[in-house]
Amino acid sequence: MSKEHLELGKRGEALAVKTLKKMGYRALVSNYRCALGEIDLVARDGDTLVFVEIKTRRHRSLGYAKEAVHPRKQRQLSKAALTYMKQNRCENMRARFDVVAVNFTSQGPDIEVIRNAFELAY
Repeated sequence: MSKEHLELGKRGEALAVKTLKKMGYRALVSNYRCALGEIDLVARDGDTLVFVEIKTRRHRSLGYAKEAVHPRKQRQLSKAALTYMKQNRCENMRARFDVVAVNFTSQGPDIEVIRNAFELAY
């Protein structure tokens, strides 16, 4: 990945986290990694554990960013989420998957939070 691409991703993640915090989410872990994959953000929204995938794009529609979380990616995120829950002994907690789409346009960033973006898939 190019340095520019990585910087864009970091900017998008920072904006996504800021937006989620304003919505009442409490960030627990950023960039959780295990052998089965990576989760951009693990957070709490009330009594719900939320696994967040953040997609950042430049000059594209938000739909394009959302489509990037395809079925294969959903399976990978699901497996990583199950690993996180087992490692942290929170298998009995309510959990969901959210997607945050960040699109940098000439008018500024456009951010959309999609709650319950997909079901557990493995």
